[in-house]
Amino acid sequence: MKKRQPIESIHPRLRLVITLVLVLIALAPSASATDSKNIVLLGDSIGAGYGLDGEPAFATLLQQRLDAENPGWKMVNASVSGDTTAGGLRRIGWVLKRPAAVLIIELGGNDGLRGVRPEETRRNLEGIIDQARKRQPGLRILLAGMQMPGNMGRDYTEAFREIFPAVAKAKDVELIPFLLEGVGAQAEFNQADMIHPNAAGHRRVADNVWPVLKRVLGT
Repeated sequence: MKKRQPIESIHPRLRLVITLVLVLIALAPSASATDSKNIVLLGDSIGAGYGLDGEPAFATLLQQRLDAENPGWKMVNASVSGDTTAGGLRRIGWVLKRPAAVLIIELGGNDGLRGVRPEETRRNLEGIIDQARKRQPGLRILLAGMQMPGNMGRDYTEAFREIFPAVAKAKDVELIPFLLEGVGAQAEFNQADMIHPNAAGHRRVADNVWPVLKRVLGT
């Protein structure tokens, strides 16, 4: 029997097309009252649950909490492994083709790992927020903060860390201070690459996101 091709081995452009199609399918029903309870996650490989081998990623764990405490809300995972803030800016219009209530932006980690200039990352994040609000003025937005390891150099790591609170303040969006709080650089919560959280790490990530999301939902 022919083995199914792993998603990570698919060409990045094809992977992006597949993800966009899945997102559009998820939002495909005609506009209704339920559309206003969509929570869209615009993320990268962490949001996509890279390497979990069937274990739930933090988006799925958030859906479970929503089902238990806030029935009716729907997580729509628009994460693409390897995506950057520039990629998110290019596809935000497609992601928000249908109504949503909340947008969680989980991008920037790949910018840092590639040494993208902090001012460029900030400009892209602000562009994502501006485009999202232009398309859906009432959208509530959460921005997940990221940090870089010390081997990127002190000046860069400090400048990168400051991007997220600065954007959150300038654009008046909710900030998740550090998405990987309690996870980053902790071997027991990461896969062998020490970049992607393992199943236990994703549970901690969900714990980091949940209080902010719950507050935004007003519960």
